[in-house]
Parts: sequence; structure tokens; C-alpha cells
Amino acid sequence: MVALAFMAASPASAQVTTRYTNTSDSATGFINENNTPCSNPYTRTFTVGSNYTISDVNIGVLLAHTYRGDLLMWLVSPSGTRIQLASGDGAGADNYNVLFDDSAASAISSYTANATATAGTTVPPYAATYRPASVLSGFNGQSSAGTWTLEICDRFNGDSGTFYQADLYLTSTATNYADLSLNKTLLTSNPTSGSSATFRLTVTNAATSPQTATGIEVRDMLPTGFSFTGSNGSYNSSTGIWSVGSLAPGASASIDITGTVNASAGGSFTNTAEIVSSSVPDIDSTPDNGVTSEDDYASATLTVSGTRTAGVPPTLTCPAGFILFDWDLAANDWAAGTTSNNYTLGAIGQIQFLMQNPGTWLNNASVGGQSPTRQAVVHGATFENSVLQLVDLPDRSSVVTTTITLPAIMRGAQFRIFDVDYANNQFADRMEVEGRYQGATVIPILTNGVSNYVVGNQAFGDAASNNDSADGNITVTFNAPIDTIIIRYGNHSLAPTNPGQQGIAIHDINFCRPTTSITAIKSSSVISDPVTAITGGTPKAIPGATVRYCLLFTNTGDTAAVNISASDALPGDLTYTAGTLKSGTSCSTAAQAEDDDSSGADESDPHGAASTGTVVTASATSLAAGATYAVTFEMTVD
Repeated sequence: MVALAFMAASPASAQVTTRYTNTSDSATGFINENNTPCSNPYTRTFTVGSNYTISDVNIGVLLAHTYRGDLLMWLVSPSGTRIQLASGDGAGADNYNVLFDDSAASAISSYTANATATAGTTVPPYAATYRPASVLSGFNGQSSAGTWTLEICDRFNGDSGTFYQADLYLTSTATNYADLSLNKTLLTSNPTSGSSATFRLTVTNAATSPQTATGIEVRDMLPTGFSFTGSNGSYNSSTGIWSVGSLAPGASASIDITGTVNASAGGSFTNTAEIVSSSVPDIDSTPDNGVTSEDDYASATLTVSGTRTAGVPPTLTCPAGFILFDWDLAANDWAAGTTSNNYTLGAIGQIQFLMQNPGTWLNNASVGGQSPTRQAVVHGATFENSVLQLVDLPDRSSVVTTTITLPAIMRGAQFRIFDVDYANNQFADRMEVEGRYQGATVIPILTNGVSNYVVGNQAFGDAASNNDSADGNITVTFNAPIDTIIIRYGNHSLAPTNPGQQGIAIHDINFCRPTTSITAIKSSSVISDPVTAITGGTPKAIPGATVRYCLLFTNTGDTAAVNISASDALPGDLTYTAGTLKSGTSCSTAAQAEDDDSSGADESDPHGAASTGTVVTASATSLAAGATYAVTFEMTVD
């Protein structure tokens, strides 16, 4: 009998499988109804000297016997547990060349083909693998040490056989693991919109774990609709990581994470978390693999309590005033069926609307004809025009995407979307709105109507609303700079898998006008004086000295500035030197000559400058964000 040990794959990567072999052949034809009846079976033993806890058992048998259905086989552990391997399987087929394994795809009863089994047959590997008549997992948890016995008996007359070899495979229970589990609960009963709520996370290292786990981390990225306000542990709300530290077997650690509910009544969201790091393997799960069925993954759902009423949108405050994009203006028509249109937004520039639909744009005469279209049937109780999107989407996950590209960086925006609602077995509207500011995502505030609820920057229809009712309205408010608005329209989980006709309408957009910031720096240097012109040295500001001044203007904002004008009152103890005005992009490179008057082509090339002798003025038709321009001139000390 030979014992061989090797590592076996396992969840904890810590199990060892040892092979014990018995190659003592029986006499030729010895296994028959006379020599090995079931009252006195033929036996082969395996002596196991090492003592460890068993987590898996397999056994392979190489045996020649005509009509193998005559044979019954058992495996007996040192503790006396007796498990049947074969129960007269294979009927008239000959020989056993088989590995018994609980994880095999087929049961031993389906082992019906002849097998090769001779004194010269090399095993392992065995020619076939089958599940035994009874599960070998009955040995799991037992001690390995002692004598294991293979029993074989022949119950019918007429056929005989010869035993050649058997291999017993015992797998030890892993020892370098920690069985970690995660639980999440919502501690707050009946949370309402705007109230505080608390989730509790608990990590446990099972008492049966053989190891202490260190470096444990849990990731809990808080969902949209829940704004973090604090925790009682080492939680980083930016990364979502809770640094748990170490847990001995049987120990637990908990953290309470508190936040504000930013969802309207009836809304719900799920908070999920997973163990993402540990110093030792986990016996039954893998950290950070996203498998929700493992016990290192946990979730809890919060449903917002209260009676829903239409929300009150925040006030849009605009330091430089408003500019309205109004669908009621004749110039802002939308040709029915078109999906891309540009419009003039005052003197600021062109605003572009681009709509992309993976489904079908519908044509319905009762709401303006071919969609998309400008109409006033779906008006959200405003009786004003809006652009309708009437669609048939191919599935619940598809969305219509509307991208609104703005002519400049606006300091904020506010608009309504009409008819965000629900129809049973037809559709369940879902809106998601976000902005962009120089490539970065900007999240707006969404305000719900009666027929929908809001979670973060998404709105979900869950009740019906008429086309002319305000119940289906939502209000979108950006209180931060944006250069793009993106609207995604589709369905949520209440919709059928193949939704039917559905529609929403985008109303007027009120923008905060662009603003920017210009800084001005005045500097001076003495470039000559009457004394050092003769003696040399550093010029001083003495009578007769020439002083060069520079006015440097920088656009420190994010938007181009236009029609810039600045003036500088000259000091009374110096005299302006006519004809010395120059302009450029910096003090050191200002070389463009500017005459002293304030007219002519030199005033817009692209900068201008003029002097009255007591005041210098500087101007520019435009200055890009981050750009500079400078004006230099000279004066003589009186």
C-alpha cells in the first residue's frame, strides 16, 4: 500500500488530497459466489497513519469480472461507517475500471459499457468516473487515521473475477482559512423623504474558523438616494471602503452608516456591500467577485414612507440673470420626425438637441403626429408647447438618449419633463438626468410629481397621469455650471419585458447666463534716468526718468469674456509719453503698436488701447478662458 499526497483545488486553496493505493492482486478468478459471498466478502485495506479531518473521499477500483452485475461493493471507514459503492450495476457488462466520486455527472447505475481490466492495465487515471450508490460525503468530518476497508462480494453463480488495484483518495479539511460572512440591516423604521436613516454592516468570522483574518475590508458604495452624513467606524464615503481590521474565530465587528434619504415617498433603493479583502482565504466565498449568492455579500432595501405629494423644486438663483429657451417661440419649431436640431439662444450662440432611439418613433395624430415633434397636447397643465418623445422600446433596458449641447458654460438650469408615469402591463417610465461640465459629470436635483417618485437623479413612474395633468411632471434643477445636459428615458422593473407605447415631453429650459472672471495686474519698471544714462548702473525714479507700465488682464474663469474695457488713471507726478502704447499677450511680448486715440482698426487687432494723457484705456472684443492680454506704455517722472 502506497500513500501519495498532493494539493487539491478548493475555495480556500488550502486542502491536501492524499492517495492510498492497494495493488495486492487476488488469485485469478478468486472473486466468485463460493469464495467471496456477501456473508464473507473479499476485502482490501488501506492503512492511514496521519490523523486529520476529512472533507472529501473518492475511491477507484480496477477489477476484472464477467457479468459485473453480480458484484456489490462497500467502503468502510476506521470508525465503522459503511457506505455502498456498487449495488449490482452494469448487468451483463464486464469489469470495473472506475473512480467513485460524489461530484461525477452520472450515477454508477448508468455504468453499462464493458471496461478494460487486466494485470497490465495502468491506473490512475481510471477509465470512467461515476457517483457511488450512496454518497461518500457520509465520511466527511471523520478522522482519517486507521484502517479503511474495501469490501467486494459476488452474489450469483456462474461468473468470477480478479482484483488488481484500488486507490483511496482522502482530502483533508483546510486549516488556513477564515469563514467570513457579511450581514446588512436597515436600523431605521419607516424612513421618510429628507429624514436620516442608518444601515448597519456586520462582519463575522465563524467560530469554526481555524484562522484569525486580518486586513479585512468591506466595500459599501452608497446608492443614489442616500447621502452620507457620518459613521461610527473607519468608513471612507469616497471609496466606499470600511476598514474592519482583524477578527479572531467567533468574533464580529459592526459599523453604522448614516445618511439623508434623498428619495420621495414610495421610492426604494437597495444598499449592497461585499467583503473585498482578507489576509486568508474564505472557505466558501471569494472576496470582491460580485457573486451575490455568497455569504460575503449582503444587501438591504430602503422604501421611503409617507404620503406622496408633488415636491417643491429649489429656487434657481442666477448671479448674471436668466435666459429662457422657449418652445413657444416660432423660431424654435421642431420639424416632426427629426432627431437633431439647432436653435439660437439669444446672443450666446447655438443650442443643439440630439435624440437617439434604439426603438421606434411612433406616429400618433392625437399628440402631434410623427414623433419627435413640438406639440401642446401633452403639456403638464401649462398649456404650452414642448417636444414630445412618443416611442416603442424593444425591451425594458433600452433607453432614448437626448443630448443637449449648450453654446457656453451656463451657471445653472431648470426645466420640466411632462408625463412621467405608469400604465399597468404597458410601460413604467424611468428618467435619468445628468449634466457635464468640461467632461465631468454633474448631478441635478430632481423634484417629483404625484405620479412618480425620485431617487437621486432618477425618476420612476408608478401611477397614471393624464396628458394635461401636472401629476406626471418632474422638475430638473442644476445649481452648478454645465455645458451639456443628458436625458435618458426608458422603463423600470414594473414594466413588461416588451413595453408598449409610452411618451414624455421636454418643456422650456431656463438657464443662468454665462459669467466669467477677469483679473487685472498693474506693474511698472524704471527703464532709464538722466544720471545712469551717463554713469551707468540701475535706473532710479528721479526727475527725467522713464517708467514703463504694464496692465495685464487674465480671464481666470471657464467662459470666454466679450467686450472687455478697462481704464487706468495715470499718476499726477508723471507725464504720459505719447505714442508709446503697445499691446500683446504678455508684458514682455507686447509689441503691437496702438495709437493714442480710441478709434481705428488698431482698436480690434485684437486688442485696443488709447490715452487722453491722464487716463489709459484698454479693450478687447473677446478673451478666451485662461487667456491673457497686456497693454504697455511709458511715462516720464516730472
